[in-house]
Amino acid sequence: MPPSHDTPHIARRAAAGAPSGAAPSIPPRAPPDTAPGGPSGAAPGVVPSRFPPDAAPDAPTDATPSIPAPIPPDAPAPVPPDAPAGSPSAAPGVPPHITPILVAAAGLAALTAAAVAAQGPRGAIAAGLGAAAGAALWHARFGFGAAWRRMAEDRRGAGLRAQMLLIGLICAASFPLMAWGDAIGLPTRGVILPMGLASALGAAMFGAGMHIGGGCASGTLYAVGGGSARMAVTLAFFVAGSVWATAHWDLWASLPRTRAGVSLPQAIGTLPALGAVLAGLGAIALGSVWVERRAHGALAVPAPGAEFWRGPWSLTAGASALALVGIGCFALLERPWGVTAAFALWGAKAAQALGAAPEGWTYWTGWRAAQLSAPLAADATSVMNGAIMLGALGAAGAAGRRARSWRLAPRDVATAALGGLLMGYGARLAHGCNIGAYLGGLTSGSLHGLWWLVWAVAGYTLSLRAKAWLGR
Repeated sequence: MPPSHDTPHIARRAAAGAPSGAAPSIPPRAPPDTAPGGPSGAAPGVVPSRFPPDAAPDAPTDATPSIPAPIPPDAPAPVPPDAPAGSPSAAPGVPPHITPILVAAAGLAALTAAAVAAQGPRGAIAAGLGAAAGAALWHARFGFGAAWRRMAEDRRGAGLRAQMLLIGLICAASFPLMAWGDAIGLPTRGVILPMGLASALGAAMFGAGMHIGGGCASGTLYAVGGGSARMAVTLAFFVAGSVWATAHWDLWASLPRTRAGVSLPQAIGTLPALGAVLAGLGAIALGSVWVERRAHGALAVPAPGAEFWRGPWSLTAGASALALVGIGCFALLERPWGVTAAFALWGAKAAQALGAAPEGWTYWTGWRAAQLSAPLAADATSVMNGAIMLGALGAAGAAGRRARSWRLAPRDVATAALGGLLMGYGARLAHGCNIGAYLGGLTSGSLHGLWWLVWAVAGYTLSLRAKAWLGR
């Protein structure tokens, strides 16, 4: 964890004792953050989507990367793909790496072709939105968990304010689309889900896993695309945890919960709801300003963005780009951005390949039975997830960055695996992660998004305190 000042720990380590011929150390910049279904109960009066609520839902990496092997003095200092937000993405004086760019382009073309064959034009839209999200996440190092950590430990709120900007920009489009999109040929449905004991426990598990594992869903994807070995371990166990939770679905579905979700636009009207949400987001942003100034005397000065294709991007640019992705999901895919429902699907298909029979589990009956029997290219969320990794790969290549070592210490493997399991299991119980449940919930006007946030922050805080208590 970086101390209370703003120089990323990677930069300090690189700068310490650097040979005279070494590339300049990474300039200081406040790393604000990293880079989020159960039985549905639609709020009265809410038109149900043809996409089941938990199919739409969910994260960027907060991991402290392993220090790679020594770098020759004349080589530029590398920036791991899972470096803290704000780390420069482009290596000074290093040309783009053509191979990753070509691999990303070829992979995206193949993925798009498969998605179009399975879904039609919708598949191409999902692939395009995912690739854009991957590039934006990687260039801006945009995430959620690290922003909470920076606020809790260092009293720096730039990442938290960027989250509020992202949510507010999407809400400004999604609320009107949900109310009047049908009239302009853009039918859009939000995700309105119930709140209960299982979703509270799941969100807390996810928050703790996000701290331990070093990221969440979308952040794990972009870090893997950018070359992070540690986050590849996290992703594998994320998928395992997701499908594991579906095996116990009967137990979790039996726990107490509200009979239906609560839609703020339905309760008080579209424009009053939008005003209330924007006011709440503004209050959180102003509160973070007050806390940061009280702790440090002034706000950290953000480093400006650099080249569009090579990065780094400012947090404002990253939030704006991701907002366009979120709005595109509402307008073109007819539902919020989601991530982790696909992880459960990937795990179930892997289980089938290994001889298990998840099709007999309660979770995979009904509409999910058809999803399980269809190819992955027919699932828009899976296509977006794959494109996020490819977009991040291309962005890393354009910036001249790739991971140099896949060697991991046993501690890195253990924490990545534990964090991934907690996030995967928790995401299924909580109807998603910080993308599908938190971002998707709030931008749908559903109170389950706020419910998720409260319990996820509680889990994250508990993990932080446990770490401090253990002295690690």
